[in-house]
Amino acid sequence: MRVTILGASGLLGQALMREWNGDQVVGLNSRNADIRDAEKVREVLRQNPPDWIVLAAAYTDVDGCESNQVRAFSVNRDGAVNVAEAAKQIGAKLLFLSSDYVFDGKKTSPYEISDARNPQSVYGRSKAEAEVKLLEVLPDCCIARTSWLFGAGGKCFPDTILKLAASRPALDVVNDQRGCPTYTSDLSRAIIQLCRTNASGIVHATNAGDCTWFEFAREIVRSAGFPTEVRPTTSQQMARPAPRPAYSVLSPKSLHHWGVATPPWQDALQRYLREQTK
Repeated sequence: MRVTILGASGLLGQALMREWNGDQVVGLNSRNADIRDAEKVREVLRQNPPDWIVLAAAYTDVDGCESNQVRAFSVNRDGAVNVAEAAKQIGAKLLFLSSDYVFDGKKTSPYEISDARNPQSVYGRSKAEAEVKLLEVLPDCCIARTSWLFGAGGKCFPDTILKLAASRPALDVVNDQRGCPTYTSDLSRAIIQLCRTNASGIVHATNAGDCTWFEFAREIVRSAGFPTEVRPTTSQQMARPAPRPAYSVLSPKSLHHWGVATPPWQDALQRYLREQTK
């Protein structure tokens, strides 16, 4: 199988390049193929036509999207459409990475793929609109929604908490947002399985289990052996430019439908921490 990964230098893209073995894999970043440039995308994909395109390229600065809406939509929505149209021309399958932020966070039970999109942030809207347009261009594409990504090779929540815990006696972390931490290595393996089983439609792909950011931070600090006190606080007290869903736990039913299962986030965190100390 021939695979092209767009966004290969990002947090998830790096993990995909590390984890994907046994197939012909080409990794491209924005220098090789800026997805906002439709002609460049077509040219690059025609040169070495893949069976699968994994679109991991995105503008993921959630707060930055609020003040830079043009960039958010040009990359996350319009860029995704450029890739989908190019994939259609060459007969390639497409897996697009989307987000739990397409939901409003008002549920109290895990979100299913059939639940209505109602994004509350610019980032969420850019991803939600991309989903709708991609399904129009490529009805058989696979949209993999994920959440709370962490992994080696870039900025992520555990990395931030570890750095702060190394220099502070106490940390205040919000305890009123609940979701599913997802390790890039585990998500990559899930994506590989989805592509190899010719998955289509919307799939929720995260590590198993859920927690609040406070609970996540407490486990990071405890596992790393820091004496730092982790204290719960509220989103209101830690105001950010972009609103976050209070509850964005994604149901694993759609992932299990394709025969894919993921380890608990606590197990994933332990492996991440071991990787950081190598």
